Amino acid sequence: MKRDFLHITDFTTDEIHEVFNLASRLKTELRNGNPTQYLKGKSLAMIFQKPSARTRVSFETGMYQLGGHALYLSPADIGMGKREATKDIARVMSRYNDLIMARVFDHQHVLDLGEYATVPVINGLTDYNHPCQVMADIFTVLEHRGNLDDLKVVYVGDGNNVAHSWLNLAQRLPMELVIVSPEGYEVEEEILETTKDAGLSNVSISHEPMDAVVDADVIYTDVWASMGQEEEAAKRKKVFQPFQVNAELMAAAGSQAYFMHCLPAHRGEEVTDEVIDGEQSIVFDEAENRLHVQKAIMVMLTITTAQDSNFLSLQGPSDNSADAMR
Repeated sequence: MKRDFLHITDFTTDEIHEVFNLASRLKTELRNGNPTQYLKGKSLAMIFQKPSARTRVSFETGMYQLGGHALYLSPADIGMGKREATKDIARVMSRYNDLIMARVFDHQHVLDLGEYATVPVINGLTDYNHPCQVMADIFTVLEHRGNLDDLKVVYVGDGNNVAHSWLNLAQRLPMELVIVSPEGYEVEEEILETTKDAGLSNVSISHEPMDAVVDADVIYTDVWASMGQEEEAAKRKKVFQPFQVNAELMAAAGSQAYFMHCLPAHRGEEVTDEVIDGEQSIVFDEAENRLHVQKAIMVMLTITTAQDSNFLSLQGPSDNSADAMR
């Protein structure tokens, strides 16, 4: 049976650790100059409604390194839900390709692709969530910190798709997650309550950045106005100014805190140059790890038989250790 990756919660906790292990292995193989071409002869259809440098380059390069081929499809190539029904696109692309990745506005489009495609579908981003990004984020934290024990993550900014995926992650990995947003810009109530009801993590909402970041292990931010919100940019700039991640906020968190951003960054707005270029920033390690983690996800979704799974030796650790990375 085919599997999709549309939300982080599509994977179990053990499967998330399997992604970490495989991503680490693929990363090591690549750096040693001997990458395993697990997807030789396979093809990936990449459907883009929203442009992105990192998403396109990481998936396209990753597929090449795995021995496969990626095909870029722009909005001019596919009019999702306009020129052609999404379910028809899903069925046709499944006849041509072994995997589908979609970066779209409307979350329903990626859900429809998953329902009607007969090959695995990967969510490259929707207005609702961004699962590949946050999987790469937490993998990066594990690499740098050595474990995920007693982890405190403070997300400072708009309650957007990235924040939603952090909430999904908190349903699978235990952590203290504080989401700090201006009033009226919080995450959606339904996903917040679902995460709290899961009972695995301590999740809270704050409107006071300086108080929230104390003793944080990770300070995370994103742009104040996402793609499609350009008309709100001027208003949001005023509202979000007190939520800028700057040297003062990082000092309040402490020297143990890492700074993270999914990029692209609007320097001088949500983050200052001093922070993003500073010693506590792991932003570019995080960006690189999109490549390795997405490769692991593609391999896991494509190789489904018991024999292939045993060949990959995808056994995740039972704790939050980083042994696989050493």
